[in-house]
Amino acid sequence: MFGLAILFGAVVGFALGLTGGGGGVFAVPLLVYGLSVAPREAVGVSLASVGGTALFGVTPRLFRGEVELRTGLLFAIAGMIGAPIGNYLSGLIPENVLLILFGLLMFVVAWRMWAKSRQAATAKPASDPVAKETCEPSTCQRDQDGRLRLTSKCAVLLAGVGLMTGVLSGMFGVGGGFVIVPALVLFSGMAIHQAVATSLMVIVLVSISGVSSYVSSGSELSWQLVLQFMIGGFAGMWVGGLVAKRLKGATLQKVFASGVILVAIFVISKSMLLTN
Repeated sequence: MFGLAILFGAVVGFALGLTGGGGGVFAVPLLVYGLSVAPREAVGVSLASVGGTALFGVTPRLFRGEVELRTGLLFAIAGMIGAPIGNYLSGLIPENVLLILFGLLMFVVAWRMWAKSRQAATAKPASDPVAKETCEPSTCQRDQDGRLRLTSKCAVLLAGVGLMTGVLSGMFGVGGGFVIVPALVLFSGMAIHQAVATSLMVIVLVSISGVSSYVSSGSELSWQLVLQFMIGGFAGMWVGGLVAKRLKGATLQKVFASGVILVAIFVISKSMLLTN
C-alpha cells in the first residue's frame, strides 16, 4: 500500500501542477477504489494531501508573481466559510449517492471547460474591431493592463462562486481547483495559466478550513496516508508544472476536461454497480 499511495499521490500532484485543479477529483476515486479507503475518510485524506501538495506548488509561483492575490484571497475567504457547511452536508448523504453526485458535478465542469477552450481557440484578437463589437458585457471587467476592476457586483459574484467552491470542497473532499480554475477563467476573465497559479493558493486556504472542520467533527484521519500521498504529490506537481509551461491555454483546458470526464465515468459506473 505504501508504494501505491505514493504513486497515486504523484497522479494527484501531476493533475494539480498541470491544471491547478483536478487533484481532489482524482484523489477521492484513487483512495476509495485503489486503496479501499472508506469514502468519508477519503474526503479528509484528500483535502489534507491536496492542500499540502498545492502549498508546495504555489510557493514558487507566488515569488514569480503568477498569482493574482486580490482575486484569489476573495475566493479563498468565501471558500473557507463554505467548507464547513459542505462537510456538514456530506454527513447527511449516503456514501454511494455522494460519489454519484460527485461524478455528475465533474461532467458539468468538464463540459463548461471544454466549451471555453473552443471559444478561446476561435476568438479574435482584442484589437479586432469586430471582436469588440460582438463581445458580450460581463459583470467582471479588466483594464488595458489586464488588472481586474473589482466593482461591488464583481466582488459579490466572485464571493458567491467562492462560497459554492468551499461547500463543494467540504462535501466531496476536493481542493476545489476543478471549480476554481473554470470559475476564474469564466467569471473574472483571467488567463488559464494565471488561473492555475491562483487556484493553487485558494486550494491551500480552503483545504485548511475543510480539514479543520473535518477533524473537529471527530472524524478519523490517517496522517500517515496523507504524508505518503504528499510525498508522491510533490514529485507529480513538479513534473506537471513543467508540462503545463509547454502547452497552450486552449490545449491545457481540453486536457483538463478530458481527464475529468474519464474519472467521472469511472466513479459513476462503480457507484451505480455498488448501489445495485
